[in-house]
Amino acid sequence: MRRHVLAGVAAALLGLSACEDRSTDGGWSNSSGTVALSRDDAFLYVVDADNGVLSVVETARGEKVGEVKVGVGPERVVVGPDDTVYVSNRGERSVSVIRRGDWNEAARVTVGVEPMGMAVSPKGDTLFVVNSTARTSTEHGTLMAVDTRTLELRWELAVGDEPRGIALVDGGRRALISLFRQGDLVTVDLADAHQPRLQREHTDLYARANEERGAILGDPVVSPTSFRPRGMADVVVSPDGQHAFAPVRWSREDPLARSGPARGESLYGGGGPCNASGVVVPGLVTFKTEDGSPRVDDLNKCRPSFGEVPDFPASTLVSTENTHPLQGPVAAVVDPSGEWLFVVHRETDNVAILPTGRRTGDDLETTRGSAVRQVVRVGSGPSGIALTRDGRKAYVHNAFDHSVTTLVNDGSGARTNVRTEGSPLSVAGDTLSPQQAVGRKLFYSALDSRMTSRDVSVSCESCHLDGREDGHVWGFPDGPRQTPSLAGRDVTRTAPFHWSGEFPTLKDFLDATVTSRMGGGVLDATLVTQLAAFIDVIPAPDNPYVGAAPTLSQARGAEVFKKAGCDKCHAGEHLTNNQQAHVGTFITDGVLQDTKEVREKGLNTPSLLGLARTAPYLHDGSAKSLKGRLTERRQSTAHGSTAELTDAEIDDLVDYLRTL
Repeated sequence: MRRHVLAGVAAALLGLSACEDRSTDGGWSNSSGTVALSRDDAFLYVVDADNGVLSVVETARGEKVGEVKVGVGPERVVVGPDDTVYVSNRGERSVSVIRRGDWNEAARVTVGVEPMGMAVSPKGDTLFVVNSTARTSTEHGTLMAVDTRTLELRWELAVGDEPRGIALVDGGRRALISLFRQGDLVTVDLADAHQPRLQREHTDLYARANEERGAILGDPVVSPTSFRPRGMADVVVSPDGQHAFAPVRWSREDPLARSGPARGESLYGGGGPCNASGVVVPGLVTFKTEDGSPRVDDLNKCRPSFGEVPDFPASTLVSTENTHPLQGPVAAVVDPSGEWLFVVHRETDNVAILPTGRRTGDDLETTRGSAVRQVVRVGSGPSGIALTRDGRKAYVHNAFDHSVTTLVNDGSGARTNVRTEGSPLSVAGDTLSPQQAVGRKLFYSALDSRMTSRDVSVSCESCHLDGREDGHVWGFPDGPRQTPSLAGRDVTRTAPFHWSGEFPTLKDFLDATVTSRMGGGVLDATLVTQLAAFIDVIPAPDNPYVGAAPTLSQARGAEVFKKAGCDKCHAGEHLTNNQQAHVGTFITDGVLQDTKEVREKGLNTPSLLGLARTAPYLHDGSAKSLKGRLTERRQSTAHGSTAELTDAEIDDLVDYLRTL
């Protein structure tokens, strides 16, 4: 049996023998994220968000042979059947078009706000683009269809909150789209080329993952435990088109408690699924493409039920190495055989390789509860992966190092036979200052012992996704606290810090967060300066409500802002007076409550910068919309004098707030 299993591994994993392409669906892609290959694997395409370029590498020689200036903040790259290259420029609402052999931008197509995922129809006649928000609203993102011949927009469809990844299935007749913050999947019917429709707006993923709340290892717990999926950045399809896989992060929803001495008394240690790892755990969700339904473990169970043999990957990803954890999955790809899945982890600088259809076998290291076969270390901030079509090589883009790591099979047939080949290939240089560049690596690291412990394995980015917020409410000891955005808010100049305002300096805040929560060390002045340097340059999210000039409604809303007294607390260039306030939003019942001390002291007034992209609102995330918050307490004067505002004035105020 052991010999048979290892033989199968040797034949499939990164192609010890030629892989048979089992793709019959037309939706399988051999790349994901910031890197892609030409149709014959002759050229590797790498997008660099910092430099705004597409680098072209000739794979046979391993040399960079071209560089194309594209738009601002390029994030994804795909290649069509005719070898046309498409780059989504997140920072400027466009897609760049590059023709093979002519390493110049042939065209730039205007799309929606912060375009991310892309896919090309099997016939190559349509480019599908996923936009984080619509061009006139943040209430939903959109899917656009662009005619690849004329580069004109055919249609646009609303597809849910903050969509990110896309995969085509059923011969291109349906699209699966991941929702980044909600951690769920949307299915779009594309059968009618002129009139698409939402076939399924959401799944029951959350309910299935939390079926048996309150029982861990058979022991009762004081309160139920639940976990919420977030950060679903990508979705990829198996070559046979029957299953889709989406990397995700599971976050604890229930009260956080300090772990024991073995975990350094850290607040974020333990408390994850099956009480393992930290409160943020990397995971993988399998979906049946036939109906979009999820196949997921109940995260309160530590193992499948007796006699149950799951034929899909585990929903939580555990490293095979005690010293090298997994965290921050951002991209994935299935190999041509359909047997192996490669998941890129940006926060731990590695790639996890695991089977797509089993969790046991002599080739798997299961002593730590892991169904992962191997963890391969790459460069800093990996953000994309591409496999050659014979499955023999893989290329990983290390975004923070601006380099590419090549993975190959060493041919030994041993348990760990995938390795890196040669030195990483540099494709671009730093545009950040030295302090900002180091600060970014610290911010994203769930591996650096100065930032976290191996038992906790979280980074700043584990909660502040992309440096922003995740819409998640954490059960801190002092009460429910929604993750605030750091992007574009000049945070380091708005002391005191935290919702409760208990930290007078940034170092105080980082010491409490990094040391007491994340299990890291005590940061010295240099590291604090480096982290601050990066936090200050995290770009603000693109805002569809901001035009060349304010609308009449927005201009009226600016006056209403003053009339209601909003500017008394939300003052100055950062729209906060950095004072404590009591605005009638404290939670005094239920599982998560604000402590008496916090209620007496008040909450630190948050900045309103970037308000349109940070729903839900308030410290406990209870306000789902700005208008809802302004109208639900109109008789109260605790949070602005809104009682005497007319409905029209409320609408104008909302229009103005969205522009901040």
